[in-house]
Amino acid sequence: MGKIRLHKWMADCGVASRRRSEAMIAEGRVSVNGRPVSEQGVQIDPEKDRVTVDGKALQGPPAFKYYLYDKPVGLLTTVHDPQGRPTIFDALAELRQQVVPVGRLDRDTSGLLILTNDGELTYRLTHPSHLVDKRYEVTVQGAITDKAMRALAQGVLLEDGKTAPAQVTLLNRSKNKSKLALTIHEGRKRQVRRMCKAVGFPVIALRRTHLAGLGLNHVSEGDVRPLTRQEVRQLYEAVGMQPSQQSKRRR
Repeated sequence: MGKIRLHKWMADCGVASRRRSEAMIAEGRVSVNGRPVSEQGVQIDPEKDRVTVDGKALQGPPAFKYYLYDKPVGLLTTVHDPQGRPTIFDALAELRQQVVPVGRLDRDTSGLLILTNDGELTYRLTHPSHLVDKRYEVTVQGAITDKAMRALAQGVLLEDGKTAPAQVTLLNRSKNKSKLALTIHEGRKRQVRRMCKAVGFPVIALRRTHLAGLGLNHVSEGDVRPLTRQEVRQLYEAVGMQPSQQSKRRR
């Protein structure tokens, strides 16, 4: 197998995301061959080195699992909330120890969420360099103007910088509210809500309908189902992973 970065190996083993694995290393929770490691960039040989996290030995990557979840409003996208608020894993208790969410949806946002223990796929789907499209159905207050839609499409100046161009389609418009299909590839915190507010049309309801071209097929709000092999292949191809890697990794 050869050498691999420690935080990537941890992610592949389903411990946590790459970013969280780096944090766990920095916190001194990881040891290699009995010696605590706190610096980043350490490489290991999984076939020779023994890695422990919180004193428990890693057993190597598990069989990968992939789920499509239609998240309802009112749930946090996290494994555990210190304040005791409901999370997606309160609704999906049987998956709590098996998978993690790919990215996040706000508590007041519903729709498509991928759950998996495939660390490499999670990393690529959430890394900005892969420009993964995310499509939302957005309901805003009032009759949105063509000028506001052009601004959304061209990019909106927010407090953390101008957003990248977006794809905007008007679905319907009335005096009191309008519905748009909005596709972005960035993942800033509450980005869609901030974009719409910045152009003068606050969000009433927000629902993600697609990720990397994958839609909410054969699932109702609150339901979860395994992804098909074709759907997993679609996600792999969207982030530059070869379908052959999927067949080797999924068992």
